Amino acid sequence: MSENIFHFQDIKKPYLIAEIGINHNGDISFVKRMIDFAVVFGWDCVKFQKRNPKLSVPEHQKNVMRETPWGKITYLDYRYKVEFNKEQYDEIARYSFNKIDFAASVWDIDSVDFISNYKVPYIKVPSAHLTNDDLIHHICKKKKPVLLSTGMSTIEEVDHAVEIMKNYSDNFALLHTVSTYPAHENELNLKVIPELQKRYNCVVGYSGHEFGLIPSVIAVAMGAKIIERHVTLNRTLWGTDQMASVEPQGMLKLIAQIRATEEALGDGIKRVHDSELPTRKKLRGY
Repeated sequence: MSENIFHFQDIKKPYLIAEIGINHNGDISFVKRMIDFAVVFGWDCVKFQKRNPKLSVPEHQKNVMRETPWGKITYLDYRYKVEFNKEQYDEIARYSFNKIDFAASVWDIDSVDFISNYKVPYIKVPSAHLTNDDLIHHICKKKKPVLLSTGMSTIEEVDHAVEIMKNYSDNFALLHTVSTYPAHENELNLKVIPELQKRYNCVVGYSGHEFGLIPSVIAVAMGAKIIERHVTLNRTLWGTDQMASVEPQGMLKLIAQIRATEEALGDGIKRVHDSELPTRKKLRGY
């Protein structure tokens, strides 16, 4: 979808976002392979996370030492290792062009300005920044559609964030999510999806962090118009999000199950199908 015509209200079938995030560990070839899988399997968008580590990493975490594939380094240095620069994002934009949408979650105001230079269909507010009024204000001023994740947030906090967005635009959507990696099935609470739809009168989707695929399919049956899942080439790769991600074979299964669910849901109008007529005539005589 082009950024000039992307409206969440225009989504007719679930919009599938493959969240590459930081699973690439700084490897652009990993990204290209994941884009290829997403395109071949029919997903709609690949998404990343954009940070200026100097701004987004809390002071108390910057000098914490961490074991990484690059050795034992500070948390701040690690964040720079997995952060793509302009040259790499230019390459992602070229590789995705005319094949699939690409977008990003933004974690600071510098990153909002950075990602706004690309033809992204929307800008995403991660759950971690749902209460960051300044960041949400800045995103809204870019006049692009806004996607907001609602993990680890109270309904009052969501009310406040939605009120800010409504002051600028009606082209926003929410994602119900649970910010545990991986999330436990007994905490997913998918019944929140229709409640958010009613409360805010907007498009609502689901960002899943659970191991399996079934909850994401159920979310579609509950009315989710957007499905976002972390994706990876292999769950055993190094990184905090890998185990909560879906491998390529899972990506293929998930989109097949979601499309089958769409077909099975139908339009809600009770009717006699042509395929039933022979049975009707045999058993009822007319």
